[in-house]
Amino acid sequence: MEKSKDPLQKAFGAIIDSDGDFVIGGVFSIHNYMYTLEHSYTSMPEPLQCTGSLESRELRFSRAMVFAVEEINNSSDLLPGVTLGYQVHDSCTSVPMAMNVAFQLANGLDPMFDTGEQCSGSATVTAIVGESGSTPTISMLRIIGPFGIPQVSHFSTCACLSDKKQYPTFFRTIPSDQFQAAALAHLIRHFGWTWIGAVRSDSDYGNNGMAAFLQAAQEEGICVEYSEAFSRTNPLSRVQRVADVIRSSTARVVVAFTSIVEMRILLEEMERLPSPPRQWIGSESWVTDRDMLRFGLCAGAIGFGIQRSVIPGFRDFLLDLSPQKVSNSPLLTEFWEGAFGCRLVIGTTTGVGVEEKVCDGSEDIQQLQTPFTDTSQLRVTNMVYKAVYAIAHAIHSIVCEERENSTVNCDKNLNVKPTKVLERLRRVNFSRNGYQVSFDANGDPVATYELVNWQRRESGNIDFVTVGLYDGSLPPDQRLHIEREITWVKNSTQVPVSVCSESCPPGTRKAVQKGKPVCCYDCIQCADGEISNNTDSSDCLICPEEYWPNAERDRCILKPVEFLSFHEVLGIILTACSVGGACLAIATATVFYRHRTSAIVRANNSELSFLLLFSLTLCFLCSLTFIGRPSEWSCMLRHTAFGITFVLCISCVLGKTIVVLMAFRATLPGSNVMKWFGPPQQRLTVVSFTFVQALICTLWLVLSPPFPIKNLTTYKEKIILECDVGSAIGFWAVLGYIGLLSLLCFVLAFLARKLPDNFNEAKFITFSMLIFCAVWITFIPAYVSSPGKFTVAVEIFAIITSSFGLFFLLFVPKCFIILFRPEKNTKKHLMEKISNDTRY
Repeated sequence: MEKSKDPLQKAFGAIIDSDGDFVIGGVFSIHNYMYTLEHSYTSMPEPLQCTGSLESRELRFSRAMVFAVEEINNSSDLLPGVTLGYQVHDSCTSVPMAMNVAFQLANGLDPMFDTGEQCSGSATVTAIVGESGSTPTISMLRIIGPFGIPQVSHFSTCACLSDKKQYPTFFRTIPSDQFQAAALAHLIRHFGWTWIGAVRSDSDYGNNGMAAFLQAAQEEGICVEYSEAFSRTNPLSRVQRVADVIRSSTARVVVAFTSIVEMRILLEEMERLPSPPRQWIGSESWVTDRDMLRFGLCAGAIGFGIQRSVIPGFRDFLLDLSPQKVSNSPLLTEFWEGAFGCRLVIGTTTGVGVEEKVCDGSEDIQQLQTPFTDTSQLRVTNMVYKAVYAIAHAIHSIVCEERENSTVNCDKNLNVKPTKVLERLRRVNFSRNGYQVSFDANGDPVATYELVNWQRRESGNIDFVTVGLYDGSLPPDQRLHIEREITWVKNSTQVPVSVCSESCPPGTRKAVQKGKPVCCYDCIQCADGEISNNTDSSDCLICPEEYWPNAERDRCILKPVEFLSFHEVLGIILTACSVGGACLAIATATVFYRHRTSAIVRANNSELSFLLLFSLTLCFLCSLTFIGRPSEWSCMLRHTAFGITFVLCISCVLGKTIVVLMAFRATLPGSNVMKWFGPPQQRLTVVSFTFVQALICTLWLVLSPPFPIKNLTTYKEKIILECDVGSAIGFWAVLGYIGLLSLLCFVLAFLARKLPDNFNEAKFITFSMLIFCAVWITFIPAYVSSPGKFTVAVEIFAIITSSFGLFFLLFVPKCFIILFRPEKNTKKHLMEKISNDTRY
């Protein structure tokens, strides 16, 4: 039976207790504050007293402990024949009261108001259930820990309590904040929120929980705009400052790691002034508290709560209260009077004020809607229930033994020390109402949460809706499971966006803004040759050598291959010029052949003229080898054919120039030079000069021939197929030899420029060589500076231009006379011309 206590016991002893063979202590934060007075130090201080409003949910926790003890006492399977007793204390959510309770549970004496009795040396309880807050729990453990008294908490979630070096006697049936912090960070990352705000209680629960969360958030790539702490004992200005920070922040998501009391204070301040909508993410301490549903600004809030459970018979136990039963307990009396707004008086009404309403017995607790009577969301309550059963199973393993006939014999007279219970608690493993109970090496259970969403019903009321599960025992990618649609802030079904910077699309990379967290960044387009194929890429990837980014720069594509082709406009023009030049040279040769007996053809050394026309035709046609896709054969052919044909051409011009000079010398009296430079010598000169070039080309091809390459440096975005000269010495030796012959020919022609025109028109040879040399001198810088396929085009242009220069100056005037001035194509006309020129 519960024993009633007078009002003083509210401050000085167990508010509810019952005798038994083994006694379990219980500590709950039933009141919010401790009544404090300034001590005068001239008289004995008054006993510590609790004050403030009564927490109906905490009262339900204490009733759950009583219910579990009575259920065990009536059980035939667990501790048969053994009676458990209990002592339930109120810590007022304060450290001094929690320490006071710890001393009382340790040896039954108040540390300040002892009665002269000696310390018994042994604890009055075998184990303790509680406390609800982490900070009071820590203070209690500092006192009871050295005595080896195990403490099983139902609501102390601070990760620091898992440290067995500091708190070796601590266990809990609720998961550690370490798991909850990881779960919250996982949840926030799941919905793509990277820019959040954070508020916490300035206590062990809030500070340690938030520290664990911030570390987990950092690992998930989440940035925190602000992290504010406050306590219920802070002045109002401090709470107002926190509220103002939330209102003015750019983060639309706020994570609140606070106790119920602090959260209530903060939300009351938030409601005082208009506030922009915020998506609240709550810790389990307040997010499943039904009393918090009155704050409409939190509609759409989500958070992790302990799994909802069912405790058979518990609701009937809670509602089994009559005025007579209630009057035997000051705590229940306080609850009854607060819930029904009347003064409960049994018997005489002495002491009742005139204006006070007296309870008349018509009060029906069945119709009462308070957190105390609400058993639809039994979450933490089940943690109290499991804690009592864990202690009972530990005691059972000590005092009871199973016989052969499956009967259980328990020795209730056995002296059970708390240290023995502590040892057995580490090994408990049982199932109750479908819920597994066990502890790991740190005294923690398996972390399992429900994802709770505050949804507004059609009636306008807000209610808890379970929308998902989180199981910490599963692999990371399988822990969070969303089962139902979530209603967000402002009753929206669209996931709110809370980022410092919008996501960077593929093709860009993130560049962190100076002086801001990593979540605040600018989107910078990937540089040339780089791509990013994912959203929010931190770095761009360099494409392989033969690849280039597409226009969006989100994938690498093969670079286009470029070379001077027969099918493009430039290639067609150059081909036409080349073929046209060759045709003109052949046509001229035809004209010369048909008029080979004419005076002008005979006077211009027809054999060298035909050879020159043949070489010019080859010069025009060799330019075609520079057009088209380079190959090994085309690369070797183009440069060698060009070098040999041009030397052949220049050799012919040089031979004609020498013939002019020798012929003029032969007209002088006593000169006999023509016999030293007749047709055989002319042929030998051409062959000799050409043979030298052929030898240079042969050595070039043998030692280091030209070869096709992919030019990846001139243009980053495309590949230029071109011919590498192989040996630069060989290439410039070929060009240098051509230049040397051209210079020699120019000098001889310049010397012969004033000779009579009939002798092969030396002036035209001079001008043709001048054009030839000018073209190839300008070719060098143009060739070096031209990029890609234009290098080849410059070389072809130089070949065709110099060839046309020779052709037009050497043959067009003669063809004009042959075809359009036949009267001048006579020996008589030529002799008259010579006579006139000689006279001058």
